[in-house]
Amino acid sequence: MTIRWLLAAVHLLALGVGLGAVWARGRALQASLDVPTLRRVFYADTWWGIAALLWISTGLVRAFGGYEKGASFVQALLVVLMVLAATAMARGYGVPAR
Repeated sequence: MTIRWLLAAVHLLALGVGLGAVWARGRALQASLDVPTLRRVFYADTWWGIAALLWISTGLVRAFGGYEKGASFVQALLVVLMVLAATAMARGYGVPAR
């Protein structure tokens, strides 16, 4: 039970790290592109990469490691999302009316 909570906490902490990295990258790209600015951009990109690694690793462990609902739930959810996406495409959602 504690491992499950720790995985969820790390997964959510990665969200904050990634959001901060995106914000820092956006702020850095507003300035002129000189060497110190590019270093700040690459530093933010590094933190976003760390956050992505945490998201992917904890997500896979939670989904397929037996700590959460399991692989069958994830696969059923993916099928439902694909059916919803196909229905939306068939109905033409997102296409502006003429």
